[in-house]
Amino acid sequence: MSITKAILRVRERIENACARSGRSGEEVRLCAVSKFHGATAVEEAYNAGQRLFGESRVQEASGKFAGLKKTRPDIQVHLIGGLQRNKAKAAAGLFDCIQSVDRDALIDELGKLTQERGAGQAILLEMRTAEASKSGFPDADALCRAAEKALAYPELALSGLMTMAPFTNDEKAIRRAFRTLVTARNLLEARFPGRWRCLSMGMSNDFEIAIEEGATLVRIGTAIFGERDV
Repeated sequence: MSITKAILRVRERIENACARSGRSGEEVRLCAVSKFHGATAVEEAYNAGQRLFGESRVQEASGKFAGLKKTRPDIQVHLIGGLQRNKAKAAAGLFDCIQSVDRDALIDELGKLTQERGAGQAILLEMRTAEASKSGFPDADALCRAAEKALAYPELALSGLMTMAPFTNDEKAIRRAFRTLVTARNLLEARFPGRWRCLSMGMSNDFEIAIEEGATLVRIGTAIFGERDV
């Protein structure tokens, strides 16, 4: 299946999942995860109407999107993979949003960089909702403390939460992970209102469940691009 047809199919599945949940398809953004795929694949997706892409490595994303963003300024790129502090400066200058903010030290690093640059940076706080996951804040209390820290930096724009459900066929476990994130979002909204619009959860194997549980952004790679090609 071509990338163009795959995008159309994924969008149809998003619409159907929204309909089952009594939601509008406009409530859910599609992030096409282009990691391990070259610029040609990104261009095909762009020509099919896709504008938001996800990458997991700073160096790969820089080589792929630095040029593309000059010729296609409406492209947006989100970092969805782990970020080391020594690569934070490069990331802050490239990504429209860093979804994988998973620890206090990274908040401080990004906050200081935004002060130095005098430019804003959208971020999501990553929550660990699956036992097998090694990254993310462990609970709502930790997220609250992280939010307080982020809010101390005026140029950091808290935009929501991100998580990865366990990779399993156990639908109950998947739903439990997504519901944990929704519960955390509700608590944070009550304490720090107006900053939690984005719930990034759901990938190729579970995005329809994520939508049913309240996702506003889904990260789809394999179902669009197939297996890695670089």
